[in-house]
Amino acid sequence: MKIIGTGSALPKKVVTNDMLKEFFDTSDEWIRTRTGIETRRIMTDECLLDLATTACKRAIEAAGICPEELDYIVCSNVSNNYVYPTLSSMVQGAIGATCPCIDLRNACAGYVYALDVADMYLQTRRANKILVLAAEEPTRFCHWEQRETSVLFGDGAGAVVVEKGDGFLGSKMTTVSNTEVLYQRKRLESTPFEVEGTYIDHIMVMNGREVFRMAVSGCSSEISHLLQDHNLKTSDIKYFILHQANMRIISGIQQHLDAKTEQCPTTVQKYGNTSSASMVILFDELVRANKIQRGDLLVFSGFGAGFTTGSCIVRY
Repeated sequence: MKIIGTGSALPKKVVTNDMLKEFFDTSDEWIRTRTGIETRRIMTDECLLDLATTACKRAIEAAGICPEELDYIVCSNVSNNYVYPTLSSMVQGAIGATCPCIDLRNACAGYVYALDVADMYLQTRRANKILVLAAEEPTRFCHWEQRETSVLFGDGAGAVVVEKGDGFLGSKMTTVSNTEVLYQRKRLESTPFEVEGTYIDHIMVMNGREVFRMAVSGCSSEISHLLQDHNLKTSDIKYFILHQANMRIISGIQQHLDAKTEQCPTTVQKYGNTSSASMVILFDELVRANKIQRGDLLVFSGFGAGFTTGSCIVRY
């Protein structure tokens, strides 16, 4: 696999920490010291399809191809108003593509899983060019009287176009079945056969301490194994592009890897946690700022509900 184009899109509304005091008891200092987040982007009159379409069009333009050349769209998406159809199928129509579409639901690690699926299609010669998209609106899944989760999230989308090449050095995926540490159940319609009084609370549940522990240990372990498998050192990697969930978690992974601060760039402070879109949004910003050059080695690593982690090494 070789990445030939990147793109991203964010809502226009910037929400500061001080603006959140209108909804619950909090402060800029409380949020910054616990998460590192200063602002986030939240959709107002936009919809997720708008952001996803814009990100994809920018990636396709950067790749210098036409939408009709795409053989697959692989999309990572969990937070979305639609149960069906899939977000990828709606994007396909919006950008003028004609290819098959696949959606993955691997939570915040989904972008790495989507890259891995794309690489497998390219290896089996079933595709030449694939659009990999991650688009999320987690702010619509929060309970806006629940401070612990509402302060964390922002909305956004990012995409890359990949083609056949030798840039995907390797990946490692891990799932440890642990529902209770992070989950949100969907409220479904009742049936006449339902036991009376059955009720499903649809508020997001997160054990922050356990998420921190599993994220730092899981991602650090995967990355270390990948580096060892490819005879690489931490210093060989230009950037560790980590899931932008929380500055403390990012710092924890950095310390475990003995990486330099400049090797672990961040956007969480200005965009919040955009779920599986966070890594590709950061990646696109680095590419467009000319901070990544062809031949640079990059590590993508994410974690999310499941509890799922996914990491890969890419030569840009």
